[in-house]
This record gives sequence, structure tokens and C-alpha cells, in this order.
Amino acid sequence: MTGETKRKEAARQEAAQRLAFALTDAGMQRMGARVLAAFLFTDLPSLTAGDLSKDLGASAGSVSGAIKMVMQMGLIERVPAQGSRREHYRMRDRAWTTLYGRQHAPIDDILTAVARGVEAVEPGPARERLEYMRDFYEFLLAEVPSLIERFEQRRTESRP
Repeated sequence: MTGETKRKEAARQEAAQRLAFALTDAGMQRMGARVLAAFLFTDLPSLTAGDLSKDLGASAGSVSGAIKMVMQMGLIERVPAQGSRREHYRMRDRAWTTLYGRQHAPIDDILTAVARGVEAVEPGPARERLEYMRDFYEFLLAEVPSLIERFEQRRTESRP
């Protein structure tokens, strides 16, 4: 490895670590953040749990749990790898819009609870706060599909 190649690899690793720290600070579990950063920064078509364990210097168990978490978020997927007995994973196409679009279930649960709250209280400050919250989340849910569509259109138009 040349000096320039080493410098570029060190910069890449530092950038991946910084992203993992930022994700952790935003509430993601530490190992999940490190695994996600590894997927984002790799040029390989797929990674195995063994690859991640080695690259991150982490136990197979912690990497396995992190892979499961990131898969449940919809950001990575299992892919076939001909001739390999190991499971291979890669970033999903359009992972971020998939993730954002999947956030509906928790919001739906919140809306159901808020609607019950609105019904349970008499008119007054509590009801106004609950109605405001309900209206905000209803608006947000209604806007998500068009927001994703606008993002995809903008991205397509800005690509050469």
C-alpha cells in the first residue's frame, strides 16, 4: 500500500467512525451504528458477519445482533452469494426512502392513542394540545409520499 493509499484509507475509516458517532448520538445503538457505517463506506458488493467482525474488531455475537437490527430498519438485506456458505448482506437500494416510508407504524400507533385522548378529555387546554399533536401527525403522514416522490424526482434530475 502506498503512502497516499494509506492516507486515503485512514481518512475513510475516520469518516466512517465519525458517522457512527453521529448515529449513536442521535440514538442508534453503538454497534448498529458501526455496522451501518461499514455498509455505507464499503465498495464491496456485500459483506458477511465475519467481514464486519474482523473489520470492526467486534465479537460475532454483537455484530450478529447489529446486523439483525439494521435489517429490521430496512437498510440492509441478505443477498445470495454463489459458492459461499456464509450469509452476505448489502445496503438496500433506496435505503433511506425505504426507512423513512416505514416510519408509519409507530406514528399510526401514536395517532390512535392521541385520538383516544381527544375523546377522553373535555374541551380545554389538554384537548387543544392533543388535537394539535393529532393534526401534526396526520399532516406529516399525508406529506410523506409526496416528499419521497419529490426527492426521487429531484435526485433523478440532478444526476448526469
